[in-house]
Amino acid sequence: MGKIATAIKEKLTKAFNPSQLEVRDESHKHAGHAGASAHAAEHGSSESHFHVIIRSNAFEDMSRLAKHRAVMEVLAEEMKTIHAFSLDADAG
Repeated sequence: MGKIATAIKEKLTKAFNPSQLEVRDESHKHAGHAGASAHAAEHGSSESHFHVIIRSNAFEDMSRLAKHRAVMEVLAEEMKTIHAFSLDADAG
C-alpha cells in the first residue's frame, strides 16, 4: 500500500471507526492515460485513482451526500493530489 492509500486508511479509521474499510488503489488501470506520468512527476506518486468502501455507525441517519461530504472533509489534504475518487459509504 502506497503512502496516499495508507494516509486515507489511517484518517478514515480515526475519524469513523469503521466496521469495514477497503481502500483500493486503482491507479494501475489508468497508467497509460496521458496525464498519468505528469501526475506522478507533479505529486511524487503514481497513486491517483482510488475506490473506498467504508461501513461505519457514524453514518447512521446521514444522507448519501452527507456521508460523502464527511469523508471528503477528512481527506481534504489527500484530495489535493488525487485525480479520481469513488466512494461506497454506508452505516454498519
